[in-house]
Amino acid sequence: MSGCEARDAKKLVRSPSGLRMVPEHRSARSPFGLDEPPWVPDKEVSCPRCMQCDTKFDFITRKHHCRRCGKCFCDKCCSKKVPLPRMCFVDPVRQCAECALISQKETEFYDKQLKVLMNGATFFVTLGTSDKSELMVCRLSNNQRYLVLDGDSHYEIEIIQISTVQILTEGFTPGGGNTRAIGMILQYKVPGSEELTQMKFTASEDFSCNKKLSASWLAAMHKATKLLYESRDQ
Repeated sequence: MSGCEARDAKKLVRSPSGLRMVPEHRSARSPFGLDEPPWVPDKEVSCPRCMQCDTKFDFITRKHHCRRCGKCFCDKCCSKKVPLPRMCFVDPVRQCAECALISQKETEFYDKQLKVLMNGATFFVTLGTSDKSELMVCRLSNNQRYLVLDGDSHYEIEIIQISTVQILTEGFTPGGGNTRAIGMILQYKVPGSEELTQMKFTASEDFSCNKKLSASWLAAMHKATKLLYESRDQ
């Protein structure tokens, strides 16, 4: 097994919330992942009532913990079992109604948009304040930890080093419904340096199919950025 394969190796672990397939090394975890939350203690003094509908727990009304937020709920308020890939659960897990809705929306990212990012798209890339751009294929690495750019040059930007992402649009003002993504400005730190490096990505105008693919890739990157910020703020 190569060093890269060893770092990306995974193991099956059992937690109170369920089975999880996690990286053997924490450094290999996805930058979009979330840690399991601590559960609200089962003791009556800590959680005597459902934290949603305020129903009192007793021998008939049992308490359940949401696997995403860790709070206590009755069965009625925490009955849905929904996939939670951000915490690496193998099977769908019990979640409260609010968390289940969030997880269901994230499922679209893992089922569709993540594949778009990994397949890549073509952009003209400008580094820093240079007035020269290079046509490059940009994609997310299979382990989700790097943004890989290939052209005459080659770059690998570690996702966790990305500071800001600004999606560039054209058309009417946001909310008008007629804007489309045409590029992005990325700021990131190079390992060993505290200064930010900037890259500008501009969609190729050569073919309409390229523009559509680039717009889809940028939309997926916008969603990925939101998940990245959430993971950092946890």
